[in-house]
Amino acid sequence: MKSQSKKRGGARPGAGKPKGHRAQSTLDKIAAREFVRARVTAQLGPLVDAHLANALGISYLVVREKKTGKFLRVTQAMAGAKLKKGEELIEVWEKDPSVHAFTYLLDRALDRPQEQEIPIKVKSGDSDARIARLMAARKRTAGK
Repeated sequence: MKSQSKKRGGARPGAGKPKGHRAQSTLDKIAAREFVRARVTAQLGPLVDAHLANALGISYLVVREKKTGKFLRVTQAMAGAKLKKGEELIEVWEKDPSVHAFTYLLDRALDRPQEQEIPIKVKSGDSDARIARLMAARKRTAGK
């Protein structure tokens, strides 16, 4: 004889993880994020200065070695030592200002500007389906 079994489908009271439970991998990510946040915050001044320098354009010293003809990037102290050795040339090279660094700084300091809605220009012969697809694509990307 078969015994009748009770149905066990669906939600049951007390089943599952308790509310607010976090997996160990989530706790590890939170701890790692906090570690990085503390390290970055401790060095915030020099990091902002470096970003500002990059946005304005960076200058650096280079020396051309007599033997190899290669240009080496050097500090001021190293440049003095290279001069005493009789290296060929010391120059100051400049890196152009970085538009990306400037944009990043403005986005952080003043918030990212809202994107403007571009009006749709309908040409003769465009179908309603094409316009509908374009509008749907704009709605999807607006949330990103």
